[in-house]
This record gives sequence, structure tokens and C-alpha cells, in this order.
Amino acid sequence: MPHCVIEYSTTLGRQLSPSALVTAVHQGAFDSGLFEEADIKSRAIGYDYHHNGGARRDFIHVTLKILSGRTPEQKEALSAVVLDALVGLGLKDISLTVEVVDIVRDCYAKRLD
Repeated sequence: MPHCVIEYSTTLGRQLSPSALVTAVHQGAFDSGLFEEADIKSRAIGYDYHHNGGARRDFIHVTLKILSGRTPEQKEALSAVVLDALVGLGLKDISLTVEVVDIVRDCYAKRLD
């Protein structure tokens, strides 16, 4: 944990590779100090079609899915450090958002084969 799901506008490809985006978010989650690097899972989904407030503005939205039990302060710090990692990419004219979502421990199942 966490699962870092990055949604982004594919037109960002002119400024940034998806690989660099995933690396920045992954590193930001690690830099929070809440997780071991080996436990962080990061992936990106690009969108060709989107509207942001009636405009076609580039965006990155990160959802950090974590097991329940963290304090509100830890969640706030996590979203802030990941947002800082996104800001550090130096992208212009873009909407950057980060949210932390609890996964209910009793409802989470995992299997590694």
C-alpha cells in the first residue's frame, strides 16, 4: 500500500513522459515517510477526451488509495508531499489535484502467486 492511480491528459506528452510522471508520484509517496518503497504501487491512465470547467486544460489527478487507519494529519501530509512532487515537474497551464482515499481493511483482499 498505497495504490497510486494517476489520471492525466494525454496532451501532456508534449511536456512530460508517463514514465516520468509515475516516477515523480511514486517518489513523492515514498518521501512521505509513511510507506516502504517496495509497498508502493503506481500506475497511470491517460485520457484523450476530457473537459475541466468547460475548458480543455491539461490535468493530473492522483488518487492515493491507502488502508484505513491513518490519521487525518498523515493523510494531509501525504497529499501535500505528492502535490509538491507534481509541482516540482515544472508543468505550465495545468490543473494538479491529489486525493487520499481509505480502503476498508476488512474489505481488501490480496493474493500474490
